[in-house]
Amino acid sequence: MEVPARLRQARSALLLIFLVHGAVFALLVTRIPAIQDRYALSDTALPMFLAAVPVLAGAGSVTAARVVRRLPAPVLVRILQPALCLTLAGVGAGSALWQLTVCLAVFGLLVGAMEATVNMTGVGLQRRHGRSIMLGFHAAASLGGILGAALAWAGATWDLSLFTLFAGSVALLLPAAVAAGPYLTRGYATEAAEAAGPAARPGGRDSGIPWKPLLPLCMVMAVSVVADSTATNWSAKFLEDTLHSSEAMATVPYALYMAATLLGRGLGDGWVQRWGAAVVVRTGALLAAAGCATVAAAPEPWTGAFGFALLGAGLSVILPQVFVAGAQHLPGSPDTAVARINLFNYVGFLVGPPLIGSVGAAVSFRVALCVPLVLVLCVLPVARSLAPPAPARPTAAPPRQEAAASPTTTG
Repeated sequence: MEVPARLRQARSALLLIFLVHGAVFALLVTRIPAIQDRYALSDTALPMFLAAVPVLAGAGSVTAARVVRRLPAPVLVRILQPALCLTLAGVGAGSALWQLTVCLAVFGLLVGAMEATVNMTGVGLQRRHGRSIMLGFHAAASLGGILGAALAWAGATWDLSLFTLFAGSVALLLPAAVAAGPYLTRGYATEAAEAAGPAARPGGRDSGIPWKPLLPLCMVMAVSVVADSTATNWSAKFLEDTLHSSEAMATVPYALYMAATLLGRGLGDGWVQRWGAAVVVRTGALLAAAGCATVAAAPEPWTGAFGFALLGAGLSVILPQVFVAGAQHLPGSPDTAVARINLFNYVGFLVGPPLIGSVGAAVSFRVALCVPLVLVLCVLPVARSLAPPAPARPTAAPPRQEAAASPTTTG
């Protein structure tokens, strides 16, 4: 099927927007120690500030589901991304604790709304392309994360101030995203309203939309993010404290994890088109579980690093497909489905790090790695939820109605 040039341009624009979003988020999270030093945050206060971000992001995701009734998701993306970039610069510009509080609160709300709306837009574009392209958008976000981490490394290496690093990065990234915006929204809103139906048009209500079809998908999202946060938060500590690696070696697992995530998402759309989403997700869950098992049993650092790479490759194909499946399960309200599922992204982020840390402190980190292993295996029995729902069969007329409709005979 020939894809119109307008849709090809919108896809390219959204790829760039995902990349910028990934870079902005990575810039913030990789410079948390520098933020702590700048604002003189204690080790006790820092976790509370960090926990507030996903809580507010959940609120932002819920709010986005309401706002898209009046403004199409691509229009919101064009508004939210510049605001998010400027908020990042604000984190670097401040010096008082109240300034950090305000900036992180706004950042959390904007991140949640942004992640909901870019995924809404991605699902809509995939529907119009008629084939799997959603994994490619998330691959762009992973590439952006690597870019953001590289910029953060350069800032630390050259001893740049936070404001110089954040403002300079925004000056580099934001113009590209702003330039992509018109290609994203051109003609999209009208076609989206026509395709989605009355329930998803501006002014519609979602109070009567059921949660039940989405609950398996919400579970998949939450447990996958718990496993993801295990790698992002605990990989370096596991290698140093349990496998007794050097400090330099402790940075390798996360790099391999990100590289494997990027590779899996870059190739994943082709796999989905060939074998279907359910098969790909089941395979990803098994691969992620094998990665956790490899890390938990690793006798030395390089085996542990390889295990984290397997974990990244497995998880890479799961999360993007959950958004697509949610839209298929609520075809009349795909934006609401995406926003609700995105909420469980932050549930997993809130639960994961303290859960793994608590088990690691109470028993051992080898045992703690068994927690995400068990959780990702729970994806297997619900992977069928990622397939489109079967069309409803016509209901046969009741026998009495048939009899009433038939001509009667007299003896």
